[in-house]
Amino acid sequence: MAKAPATGRIAAGASKRPAVAAPAGGESGRGGAAKTADDRQFVTALARGLEVLRAFKPNDGLLGNQDIAARTGLPKPTVSRLTHTLTRLGYLTHIERLAKYQLAPGALSIGYAALANFGIREIARPHMQALADEAGAAVAFGGRDRNSMIYLAQCRASTAFTVRLEVGSRIPMATTAMGRAYLAAIPGDERAEIMDAIQGRFGTRWPEVRAGIERAVDEVARHGFTISAGDWQPDVYAVGAPLAAADGSGIFAFNCGAPAYGLTRDRLQKDLGPRLVALVRTTEAVLNGGRQPAQDRPYDPRGGPVAEAIDDIRGEARRPRDRRFAARR
Repeated sequence: MAKAPATGRIAAGASKRPAVAAPAGGESGRGGAAKTADDRQFVTALARGLEVLRAFKPNDGLLGNQDIAARTGLPKPTVSRLTHTLTRLGYLTHIERLAKYQLAPGALSIGYAALANFGIREIARPHMQALADEAGAAVAFGGRDRNSMIYLAQCRASTAFTVRLEVGSRIPMATTAMGRAYLAAIPGDERAEIMDAIQGRFGTRWPEVRAGIERAVDEVARHGFTISAGDWQPDVYAVGAPLAAADGSGIFAFNCGAPAYGLTRDRLQKDLGPRLVALVRTTEAVLNGGRQPAQDRPYDPRGGPVAEAIDDIRGEARRPRDRRFAARR
């Protein structure tokens, strides 16, 4: 089977994501406000309106202006004007009896349109489901949202208890397999900027968290995947592998995880890690013009091209270094 082009080389052509300032309580890196202050193309009013929409989280229900002001750090009079405007535009619904707001269908349409344009989701979904069923685990695909990762697709095994996260769920970048895989694949200066922004959250744990990120960079360079065994939550084990979109739209990552009682580090290292990398390489090959497996034929991760990829990956693991992500160090 022909290998997909090295992801590290693809990533080299991808544009670097600019830092975006956020109001108090946001996740932007330090110095973000200064960067946007010097950007004449940056529209502060628009940014504030989007911050209001971002204040609504899954399962939130209704929020009042005071709630939104507390979450965004914006003055309440400013929030009142923004919520009024967003309601008039159809992005919020005002519940007058309670003097609170909820997201309207207009806001949801933006998110669904964004998901629909991620071709990676549809290409990878049958492979994700096959791996989830084979592993008795959950397999997810996600991307960066400021200094967290957000789930863009997720498949679960039907026969086992798995980690319950849905599309739109956010997970930490520094301690999860998906987040560390993403960090390992981006340029070193961008990774250092993110690490500088998030280290304050961990206090005295930061040296341990930083060591985990550095270990992930080495693991991805050597094997194409990284392991998080209880680093995020004590009872969650997972592997993560990055993918660089061939169209230059950015770096994404996959994970495969389950409760710790159902997995061992040895299985993550020798079985699920190589299978996840095979999934990524198969997806990359299709994105780069390869052939999608026939839809009327069951996708079997134990045989065919994926089995060949797994054998190839396991062979590479015995070499001094897999150069696919060596350039990201």
